[in-house]
Amino acid sequence: MNQESQSVSDGVDGIRIGGTLIWYYHICPRQVWLMGHQINPDEDHEDLQYGRFLQQHAYSRDKKEIEVGSSRIDLMRKSGNRLVVVEVKKSSRAIESARMQLAYYLLELEQNGINAVGELRFPEERRKEEVALTPDIRKILKDVITEIQKLLQSPYPPAPNKIKWCQKCAYYELCWS
Repeated sequence: MNQESQSVSDGVDGIRIGGTLIWYYHICPRQVWLMGHQINPDEDHEDLQYGRFLQQHAYSRDKKEIEVGSSRIDLMRKSGNRLVVVEVKKSSRAIESARMQLAYYLLELEQNGINAVGELRFPEERRKEEVALTPDIRKILKDVITEIQKLLQSPYPPAPNKIKWCQKCAYYELCWS
């Protein structure tokens, strides 16, 4: 398989890249390395539990958790003649990460012959935003995928780096104990 026909989710050494790794890359590359090497966060962390609750109860009439490649899409729905891919987030604090994650889903679907538009939803904020797969976003995604592949090939994770997200991170104890 040549580089051009390779799926965006094809990773290195059997590690597949999914939307979650795209999301975390924009927050903390160390999290990407940990997740990519099957080092899981604290599953009882309150933010993870709330995210699961939100996923199950928000938009209860829609089809949920559709798997495409290495990704799990929160919701899909038809709106007229358009397929809308929906990513639900607790808040818009990490909106750029959410945009890139959703754009990755759109790219993965496109590679499978499915054209869709994206919609970010923030139920607690009663807010939504449309996301399109533009040439600029395609370029950013290509670069991010390359960076994630390099990161995952490293035998060791990047050193912890205190950032604003650390305090509420499910990996906090692993990085800062």
